[in-house]
Amino acid sequence: MIKLLEVPTMLLEQRIKKEIEENPVLEEVHDAEEPENDTEASLVNDDSDTETDKNDDEFTLEDYLNDEDIPNYRLVASNVSKDDKREEIPFSVGVTFQESLKSQLGLTSLNDREKQLALYLIGNIDEDGYLRRKLSAIADDVAFALGLDTNEDELEKILYVIQEFDPPGVGARDLQECLLLQLRVKENGSTTASTAYKILKYHFDEFTRKHYDKIAQKLSLSDEQLRDAINEILKLNPKPGGGFSDPYNQSIQQVIPDFILDYVDGEFQLNLNSRNVPELRISREYSDMLESYSYSKDSATSQEKEAVTFVRQKIESARWFIDALKQRQNTLMTTMRAILNYQQEFFRDGDESKLKPMILKNIADATGLDISTISRVANSKYIQTHFGIYPLKYFFSEGLMNDAGEEVSTREIKKILQECILNEDKGNPLTDEELMEALKQKGYPIARRTIAKYREQLGIPVARLRKQL
Repeated sequence: MIKLLEVPTMLLEQRIKKEIEENPVLEEVHDAEEPENDTEASLVNDDSDTETDKNDDEFTLEDYLNDEDIPNYRLVASNVSKDDKREEIPFSVGVTFQESLKSQLGLTSLNDREKQLALYLIGNIDEDGYLRRKLSAIADDVAFALGLDTNEDELEKILYVIQEFDPPGVGARDLQECLLLQLRVKENGSTTASTAYKILKYHFDEFTRKHYDKIAQKLSLSDEQLRDAINEILKLNPKPGGGFSDPYNQSIQQVIPDFILDYVDGEFQLNLNSRNVPELRISREYSDMLESYSYSKDSATSQEKEAVTFVRQKIESARWFIDALKQRQNTLMTTMRAILNYQQEFFRDGDESKLKPMILKNIADATGLDISTISRVANSKYIQTHFGIYPLKYFFSEGLMNDAGEEVSTREIKKILQECILNEDKGNPLTDEELMEALKQKGYPIARRTIAKYREQLGIPVARLRKQL
């Protein structure tokens, strides 16, 4: 059950399909079929897997099933109607980044040998569009893999051809080269693009450190010329391959919520999202096999007895799996209800400032479950609300005391910190010390190192790197 608890809804269907493949006793109930009684099967555990012939003779069908309790488990949530149909959504397979580059290779004037080398170079370009391996290492690989003797100079000439491909910047060996390749396409007599090219070509380090005064002085640029050139650079794509999504991995990037929360007429309606999870039951075929054995057990051969023992083991395994799914559902709902009760104010309107400090122990105490169980539930699970989809981990945060002596969530403090940075003077950004004073004035006395920690967690650079012209 522990392993099932960690499985998100998106992967649960696959896990159930795998179990059905491995256990022939389990079968899926299709929508067109009339579901059988939902009563849980009363399957009696055998005392031993290696029973004597005497115990086999004492076997009765009623020990494992009767007409009214053939195992059947409805996984679909109550908010989904039985009349709802699963619709298959057609999709078209797009072109991958590598395929795009290879197709452009056919339009070049390279000979067969050069095309072989070009294909090998393209194969070494990563998903961001960069060739991060050294040409000397690639030359060694080519000699081993293709049996072709080449060198860095030949590979570099072929690389220059690849760098003319779309998207601009592809095949670059570092960020500087990537941006320069894109500007080379844009130059065409443009003074701004030419200035931007010079900045990246000769003053790249100063640009990355935002030492704009030094750049302006060295290139004799006015503030307006410098501003236009910087804006031109900021329009460039640092990851030229990023515009291509892998059509085969799109499903991995999808987020399917495990819970669906509605707020109707001032009341919360919480349901598990189990639309794509099949309904399970014990196969009637194997039930009939046991029934047939019950009538002919006196004349049963050893092979028939072995078959019955196998069926009984599989029934026990199926029963365990069905029970584990039930337990998973109950644990998920119990945990989510506790989180909902704890964070009711937030779930009403989605106001981040209303999030209470909450740790795993808070929910463990409320549910009576172990902290490790709560952690497993929170991991890789999502909830859909009327104002967006959130990971369950989003609702867990530590707390700090404000001036009024009230405990506030660190998430609330981060939001206020973000707002301070968003509203700062872009030409003169706030330092961590100044941010500390700003939050103190708002009633949040926080140390400078804590400010720096939260800023880094938010992915916000230091003041010097936030400076804009």
